[in-house]
Amino acid sequence: MDGIVLTPQLFALPVPLVVFLNHALAFLFMLPFFLVELKEVKKLKTGDWGAFLWIAVFGGAIGTMAIVKALFYVNFVNLSIVILLQKLQPLFAVTLAWLILKEKLPKKFFWWSAAALIGSYFVTFGLALPNLSTGEKTIAAALFSLLAAFAFGSATVFGKRGLKNTNYRMGTYLRFGITSIIMLLIVLATGDLSQLHNVTAHQLLIFLIIVFTTGGTAIFLYYWGLKWVTASVSTICELAFPLIAIILEYLIRGNLLSWAQWVGAVVLAYSIYKVSALKEGRNIIT
Repeated sequence: MDGIVLTPQLFALPVPLVVFLNHALAFLFMLPFFLVELKEVKKLKTGDWGAFLWIAVFGGAIGTMAIVKALFYVNFVNLSIVILLQKLQPLFAVTLAWLILKEKLPKKFFWWSAAALIGSYFVTFGLALPNLSTGEKTIAAALFSLLAAFAFGSATVFGKRGLKNTNYRMGTYLRFGITSIIMLLIVLATGDLSQLHNVTAHQLLIFLIIVFTTGGTAIFLYYWGLKWVTASVSTICELAFPLIAIILEYLIRGNLLSWAQWVGAVVLAYSIYKVSALKEGRNIIT
């Protein structure tokens, strides 16, 4: 919903300001609940704080700004290279989950993950090859896309690590609270905070919708799920993003899918289902 319907309506605002307001407004509404559960903070150890700091810096700040910057470089027109490289996110997440969390994965996980990646590719591009010709800024767009893929993939892994000694609610509060502080420093440094008065009533409404849907509420659900499944499974489930995006493109904008995209959608959805049924270290389905 966010990328197709909501965030595009904020294109006139500076990217750091958009990221800051998305997090700060959400945390403002979370603050009373955060204070009620403040005693949970005492359970956090140094490693936990390090994990949440990583999440805020990479998942909240760097990753979001990097992907939008990549889109700016291709003028929101030729998205092929941005989307293609974003699909490397699961590779970063699975590798880091193995290195940092010591997650043990059954062999079937890799088969179904590969099927999900292939399905995701066909959902996005159909039978056409990605157009990597984005002009003189192709390399810059590619580097920002890779940075975003690494940032989001690593944030999934450190999110799992951060929830080790606390509940999903506190995990959400800390993600938004720490990111808000980081983004405040960034918008102060860039001078983008001075553009706050340019936020229109319509844009403010969009921000509030994001806070209660694709922002705070969605992250609550995400961390609740991450508390119960491995980071590796979680990052494959996140490939549902392009699947939902193309459905919304069809429902809202009337963009028809090719037969290859429909086949890719079925493969992707079924692969996500199979991966989500895997348990750490063993397979519970045939």
